Amino acid sequence: MGGSIFALPGTLAASMGAMAPLAFVFGGVLFAPIVACFAVAASRVTTTGGPYSYVEAAFGSLPGLAIACLLWISSVAGSGSMSAALADQVALLVPRLAPPMPRALFMLAIYATLVALNSRGVKAGVTVIMAFAMAKLLPLVALATVGFAYIDFAAVVPVAMPSWTSLGTSLVFVVFAYSGLETALTPSGEMVNPERVVPKAAFVGVGLVIVLYVALQFVAQGVLGSNLGGANAPLANVADVIAPGSGALFLLTASVSLIGTIQGDLLGSSRLLYALARDGFLPSSLAIVGARHAVPVRAVAAHATVGWILATAGSFKTLALISGGAFCFVYIGCCAAAWRLQRQKIVAIGRAMTLPGGALIPGVAILGLLAVLATLSFAEWVAIGCVAAIATLSYAVRRHWIRG
Repeated sequence: MGGSIFALPGTLAASMGAMAPLAFVFGGVLFAPIVACFAVAASRVTTTGGPYSYVEAAFGSLPGLAIACLLWISSVAGSGSMSAALADQVALLVPRLAPPMPRALFMLAIYATLVALNSRGVKAGVTVIMAFAMAKLLPLVALATVGFAYIDFAAVVPVAMPSWTSLGTSLVFVVFAYSGLETALTPSGEMVNPERVVPKAAFVGVGLVIVLYVALQFVAQGVLGSNLGGANAPLANVADVIAPGSGALFLLTASVSLIGTIQGDLLGSSRLLYALARDGFLPSSLAIVGARHAVPVRAVAAHATVGWILATAGSFKTLALISGGAFCFVYIGCCAAAWRLQRQKIVAIGRAMTLPGGALIPGVAILGLLAVLATLSFAEWVAIGCVAAIATLSYAVRRHWIRG
């Protein structure tokens, strides 16, 4: 459960109006077959690397590298967007942090603290994630529950259907909001019994997120009405309507949640840099792990550095769109990999999960993702194309180096 829910309701309302809650519903329908495909792939390939490892095992090194590059770009852009949202939320509580320099230094301090924490091992990082999750979960559940009593149902009745472009853009945001499953699976090589734990956690985790996100968007729309569109701290505004003066508490909750999201990404996505370095696509120094905690500290620091740079230069909305678009390609690759791994009967250890219908479920997921991608702007296609070109060049250089 990411921190985007604290900022996204206003963005979706600006794009879809009273239809915004349906964006999360449509996104949930889209994600059901995607999660099933992830569960299948994760039960059959249990090495560290997540989607990169799944696609590589199914299709080979070049497709795996392309997915890895897209996954890392989507993850680090997502981290940057969460950092930008965190700075925006904190600036409402501490206005002195709003100017560019204090804002950048604040985000740098957050990243530096999290890198130091992650250097102490996966267990320490996961403990912090769970603590932050509990700190944000209770206020969100309370707001979603109590807020229903304050809904003006006239405000949630659509007055006009959104355009295809608006719906598509909203679904890109929703893909970004629901993303995170792939990050949690990346360090699966460091888990106990991943073939049993991962599928169950995937279905339960994503299901709970979808239910809560739909409820919060509905409550925000019903309580704030036309004031929701474009709001920077929509849930804090809802809390102020329900209990005047409680908005500051939700700003604090949002800050805690966003830090937890950044930590979760740092824990998982940095292992992708490690996996690429381990396989020879990045400098070998990124694959060095500490003797005491077996953590790739340099990979963690590198991921944090790029996330900080993006957060300093970009905004939540811009980085979220880039991240969501790239995630669509990652999910397409994973769905195709799940089908191929199942067809080839590849099993790492234990019992692997099997989808009924052969290619049916992966095919439905891929078609849905392609429909979302059809709404991307030219600039977003250029950015994704550049990533694919870099992946191809890296692969060619590596093959030439090995042959030489």
